[in-house]
Amino acid sequence: MAAAAAAGPVGLAGVAPVRARFLTSKEQFHTFLRAGGEPGRAGGESEEKEEEIDRDQSEPPAKRELEEKEPVERKRARGQNKSRPCMKPNHYEQIRLCPSVTQGCAEKCYFGPRCRFLHDVGAYMAVKPADLGRRCVLFETFGKCSYGVTCRFAQAHLGAGYQNIINTDLAKQWEGKSLVRNNLSKDLQHQLRKRKFSFKKADEYLRGLAKSHSSGGKGGKGTGCSTEEQEVSNCTTPQEGLGDSPERPVPPEQGEDPKLDALQSPISTGGEEASSIRTTGPVTDEDVIKLRSCEKKKLEIQGKLYLAPLTTCGNLPFRRICKSFGADVTCGEMAVCTNLLQGQSSEWALLKRHHTEDIFGVQLEGAFPDTMTKCAELLNQTIEVDFVDINVGCPIDLVYKKGGGCALMTRSNKFEQIVRGMNSVLDVPLTVKIRTGVQEKINVAHKIIPKIREWGAAMVTLHGRSREQRYTRSADWDYIAECAKIASPMPLFGNGDILSYEDANQAMQMGVSGIMIARGALIKPWLFTEIKEQRHWDISSSERFDILQDFTNYGLEHWGSDTQGVEKTRKFLLEWLSFLCRYIPVGLLEHLPQKINERPPYYMGRDYLETLMASQNVDDWIKISELLLGPVPTNFTFLPKHKANSYR
Repeated sequence: MAAAAAAGPVGLAGVAPVRARFLTSKEQFHTFLRAGGEPGRAGGESEEKEEEIDRDQSEPPAKRELEEKEPVERKRARGQNKSRPCMKPNHYEQIRLCPSVTQGCAEKCYFGPRCRFLHDVGAYMAVKPADLGRRCVLFETFGKCSYGVTCRFAQAHLGAGYQNIINTDLAKQWEGKSLVRNNLSKDLQHQLRKRKFSFKKADEYLRGLAKSHSSGGKGGKGTGCSTEEQEVSNCTTPQEGLGDSPERPVPPEQGEDPKLDALQSPISTGGEEASSIRTTGPVTDEDVIKLRSCEKKKLEIQGKLYLAPLTTCGNLPFRRICKSFGADVTCGEMAVCTNLLQGQSSEWALLKRHHTEDIFGVQLEGAFPDTMTKCAELLNQTIEVDFVDINVGCPIDLVYKKGGGCALMTRSNKFEQIVRGMNSVLDVPLTVKIRTGVQEKINVAHKIIPKIREWGAAMVTLHGRSREQRYTRSADWDYIAECAKIASPMPLFGNGDILSYEDANQAMQMGVSGIMIARGALIKPWLFTEIKEQRHWDISSSERFDILQDFTNYGLEHWGSDTQGVEKTRKFLLEWLSFLCRYIPVGLLEHLPQKINERPPYYMGRDYLETLMASQNVDDWIKISELLLGPVPTNFTFLPKHKANSYR
């Protein structure tokens, strides 16, 4: 160990300062883990070669080829693993039981004799993989497991003849309670797919936009005046000009319920007359007067800890973990507006809200005012949120090349139309998340923020990096402070490089209204507790493992305890472990705090589990998942989303 410490990267730039006595070499680190934490088995040239062969065979080909090509002094990989393998349900479950059988209504199977799933429970049980454990978290929590015989923990609740046992007393306690909101109903999905959902407010805004273009605007640039006439920009300006044009529909005169109408009325076309709309009930102010900005629900989150919307990892189970550690504000993963408008179940799943999320928002991505405004109106009528956020910070090519994400910062006319349009149809505050700019050395956020405030946004979050920069430099908090002054009185939250309570304190001293935490929460979700209690938490490996156990339970509750649910939970657990391995325990550091852009060296933890959690090897992440979810299916492969998480 002394030799390893001498060779350790003590004092190297960009490497975290781990105490010398804990440092080790890459070879000794992996040998120790392969030996299961038994030092006596470590060492030996033949054994190391054998382990290298085993590692190569179990490692995904793309990663193995990358390592074979790399030089001795490897540069840290960047970007995404765009061609990573995708494990679909039929890869690990060849024979499936029909859901109608699981739900106890086999005779009502929609497909009848054409159904491609099994209807014979005995035949299914004969080929079903072995159970993964004796405890079913769904049965223990809710008194009933809706997955029945397909549950991978079914022995906990199966009786004679494969009957699903129900704990009646416990089940009654949960009866009628909605733990997760914002689900996509079949009726709404049908309306969206058949394009029968009514977008009255959005259509009104878009017709006004089109009229302004046809009356002298060039290429969509003459929108400032016309859009201001359609909506109230502040509390003192009266609303005028609505309904003056015969092309615009007259507001309903008989107190039509907007939510009921959205679910029942077909989408209106440009040629329809207002008189053709049938209404019932008394007229109310809400029917004829738009909410002014001062009348909208306020977003009072100044000084609160805001968990960033995190693609892939910011799922509902992870947000529950962060809420338990003190996160005040949560936001769903980025949802693409066009997919939501098409009624895609996978996209609507990103909007789900757990009942513990008391301040919750959703983030939308889009490039055009028509789809974004319609999507905002759709969500305004169908889900429960406290705010809606526009993603103007996404740097990935797939989004940027279509004009969304960061590209909106260079398309100010479309950006304005989107913000004004969404703000006109929403009853909740609209927020915007941006970067410093697109190019690395050209900051433009300070020019855009005053416009965003004028357009009607309630808050801006600024990530202190440009699109080109990604994570190659530290976040520019001096620039964030400058922008916070410009944004006033509109709140501005800062985002970037917060991994300790010291980082959070320094950020708040910059004059921002609050801080958003992204990667820091992925690396150590207990960061929220550290900030609130102003201390460093030397959390033990067993406590960290309990957090993973909670995530697993939340995942099985959210995605299901059948094979598909188990493997989806495993997938998201592995994605999260690719960040968690960057955490270095407080007791091992030479000095505090750990910085987010410092790469962890190879070190031995204070016990085997702590060392295992420090591994940057995919195989070891899979081993941790097997401790929680049992053995992986045959031919299982996993490659992290980001190459930076794949290094050894």
